[in-house]
Amino acid sequence: MAATTAVRSFLNSTARSVKQHNLSHLGTRPFPRLVFKSPLTSSGMCHVAQATRGNTDVLVRVVGEKGAVDEVKHVVEMAKRASLRREVLHTDFLTPPVLKESMQVLEKLADVKAVAQGGYPQAERCRLSVGHPEALTSDPDIVEALSISGNFGFEPCSHGDFLGSILGTGISRDKLGDILLQGEKGAQILLVPDLVDFLTSALNKVGNVTVTCKRIPLLALEYEPPRTKSFKTIEGSLRLDAIASAGYKISRSKLVDLISNGDVRVNWASVSKNNTTIKTGDMISVSGKGRLKIGEINSTKKGKFAVELIRYL
Repeated sequence: MAATTAVRSFLNSTARSVKQHNLSHLGTRPFPRLVFKSPLTSSGMCHVAQATRGNTDVLVRVVGEKGAVDEVKHVVEMAKRASLRREVLHTDFLTPPVLKESMQVLEKLADVKAVAQGGYPQAERCRLSVGHPEALTSDPDIVEALSISGNFGFEPCSHGDFLGSILGTGISRDKLGDILLQGEKGAQILLVPDLVDFLTSALNKVGNVTVTCKRIPLLALEYEPPRTKSFKTIEGSLRLDAIASAGYKISRSKLVDLISNGDVRVNWASVSKNNTTIKTGDMISVSGKGRLKIGEINSTKKGKFAVELIRYL
């Protein structure tokens, strides 16, 4: 009994000493609340300490898209920094996988609020605003819209044509959001506000069509759900080259060449291996040929795979 009393006395005096020492360095900031787990095993203390601090490396272990880990880690570090400083910080445009994984991780952090904005409700590429809930009280104005108009009646341009011309001005891809095609009229694009004036003056051609750019309000965006066509294929494996060649109806050798040239992406990340395994929910894109989403996958009685393919038209 005496030993137990002595241990408790020691722990109490140590806690007071630690608190006084830390408060002298924190100024007027509140002392962080520590949570202890009983019994105080070494594994228990490690787990609690990591959870209290929101250890980034521990948090990002749940990220399913391995290619997104570094980007998600960057977002989480930004959010923790913004919360600590009681300020609001903004990411560039994030791809859907990175956005989804980031939001799932940020939900685990106390005192962090995140708001995603892409310019319109169905936006795929979005920017995240992160900060302490007391600082992030409204949606910041971090997305602008531009209309790119020209005479596209005789020379239609694809999503890739617009994207290539915009990137050709020197703008990096992460500064640009969605591109909404408007047929003969041109396109509407979303981008970071700082580059609106630059792109308005720098972009004068898309393909061989002379264009003009004009800032427009977000409410003026004209968006229609993309047209799609669904069909099924039976394949012996879930390799990328097999599934994509069936989805785009091109030969497997041609698809392999496209992969080698860096023209094929899975979930917005470039791939270099033909045998990359595809799963339900993956988005495949091939330069100049549009996008292909992987739907339900079922095994057949003969050991093959029945794969639902959703082609964006």
